[in-house]
Amino acid sequence: MDATTVTAAGPDAGSARAERDLLLQRTLFSGPRRWVNDDLYSRIVRGVVRRTRGELHLDAGAIVDTNTYFGRFEASYWQRWTSVTELTVRVSIETGGQVDVLVRASDIGSHVRTVDVVHHHGDGMAVLHVPVDTFVDGGAMWLEFHAVDAAVSVSEVTWGATTTIPARRAAVAICTFNRADDCAATVESLASDPLVAELIDDLYVTDQGTDLVETREPFRRAAGEFGDRLHYLRQPNLGGAGGFSRGMFEATAPGAPGPVDVLLMDDDVRVEPETVLRLFAFAAVTREPMLVGAQMLYLFNPDYLLVSAERTRLDQLKGGLDADEFALRDESVVDGRQERRIDAEYNAWWSCLIPGEAVAEVGLPLPYFFQWDDIEYGLRCRQAGIPTCTLQGAAVWHADFYWKDGDDFGQFFSHRNSLVTAAIRHGIEPKDMAKNLGRSVLRALVAMQYGLAATRMRGIEAFLDGPDGALGMGDGGQAALAAVRVERAGYPETARLDVGALPAGIGVERKVGIPREDREDQVLAKRLLVQKLGRQRRGVVAIPYEDAAWWHVSLFDEVYVTDASQTGVHHRKVDPARASELQKRLVALLARFIREAPAAQERWRRAQTRLTTRENWARLYGV
Repeated sequence: MDATTVTAAGPDAGSARAERDLLLQRTLFSGPRRWVNDDLYSRIVRGVVRRTRGELHLDAGAIVDTNTYFGRFEASYWQRWTSVTELTVRVSIETGGQVDVLVRASDIGSHVRTVDVVHHHGDGMAVLHVPVDTFVDGGAMWLEFHAVDAAVSVSEVTWGATTTIPARRAAVAICTFNRADDCAATVESLASDPLVAELIDDLYVTDQGTDLVETREPFRRAAGEFGDRLHYLRQPNLGGAGGFSRGMFEATAPGAPGPVDVLLMDDDVRVEPETVLRLFAFAAVTREPMLVGAQMLYLFNPDYLLVSAERTRLDQLKGGLDADEFALRDESVVDGRQERRIDAEYNAWWSCLIPGEAVAEVGLPLPYFFQWDDIEYGLRCRQAGIPTCTLQGAAVWHADFYWKDGDDFGQFFSHRNSLVTAAIRHGIEPKDMAKNLGRSVLRALVAMQYGLAATRMRGIEAFLDGPDGALGMGDGGQAALAAVRVERAGYPETARLDVGALPAGIGVERKVGIPREDREDQVLAKRLLVQKLGRQRRGVVAIPYEDAAWWHVSLFDEVYVTDASQTGVHHRKVDPARASELQKRLVALLARFIREAPAAQERWRRAQTRLTTRENWARLYGV
């Protein structure tokens, strides 16, 4: 299988062949960068071994397997969602003796079996043929190499299949706002792997900032590699929703060649180029068009997986939940394996492939600006019969979420957009939802996060005001962003202070115990009463970010809380007048919500089609 002709949509993608070879994935033995743990790719079982990105060198007697995160072929996902029923595994070998090459497999219970084995002598190509037929609920396949009696070099390891499905155009869409260095590095990473660079037919980089990506030398080098396949677009700041939608808008334009798959990718991820190949290959052979997402590995803890697949609870405005109780979350994927197939409701847009058919069927994303755009779109596609697969063994590294502070302008968009999503995709029961919203605001109030409480209430008000309100979606979110930032500036505890602001000799207060979930409302009521009566503990204290739960912070009347970024602190202090003002505003707002939520829900539902059209987005882009 020639590497120049087996890409998911390679040089001869336009040719009409009844049958074509398709490269599904490569076996690589080490990461794209030195800080990546090579054990994510291959595992030395015995002996002396040297691993490089594309080659494996074993001394006589050594054993290596690829039962690893990136080394496995995730057979369960391929059997469930694609037309692939048989694989051809090819391994290039140099040796003066014998090497045994085994295809091993697991099941949902982590039991291991041998699927095929080749006893190879001398230099040449070992070829193994394996079925993909017994993995519906879980399990994967991987390779095992035994250098029996001499040193062995292994390279050019591929997993391929034959298909009659026509090739699809492969597009990548990246959006950025003043992360020029990060974005340039991401684009350069895509160009760094010749096979992956050749796979990409169009690369759309939408720059919405003032510190321009095109000024960076790594971007210029990558632009030279991609040539006229790279499309650098400038537009107003419309947030992630506007930036990603622009790539989808361009790739699916009337008259553009198709069918097309559009891979959305954050500007600040660290790319594993192999992930790009695997996503496009998977999408090329799904039985029906579907969204195919990559997983997220932590950037600061690169062995750790965020979550296997995600779902929502729209009645509670919650996203990012485990799709299955057996799903891995915040765990090392060097030490752990996800054998069970986990089906997702949606995939976040740090890296998610959207088929052009989805855009034709359900339209473009809603102009949310920020937060919940990926969730809403995934749910909309799912309800239209277009599912999502979060593919194991395909991942990018992204800044760890727990390093991001939740007290920022994004809380406005999170509250407004989650309410819109719930209204359109699920339906809102006003009284029950009002309780959830009240709880969210009151927890911020007792924690002395007055700006956060105000930001959340502004999001609720924007939902009730509807899509054409002052903080609606008529301009793609720019007015809302500006207004929320101005409002938050009036709350001093929202400002991040230098660590030098901590008073000398200040004591640290760690949280002790966690309230039972069924008693949290009782604890909240008690904290509110204690605060109203002024009976909190007196004196300033420091609280680490990990201990800054509302029910702990609210025990004190003045605190310095570490920012999640670990670069500074926030100074919170009880302000009875401000707390009273915000509580009165909340009471009035919740009464309004109960009255007006049904009508607001209908306005958002009626507006959905208008907001997701090409015409509306073209207006926002100014094209």
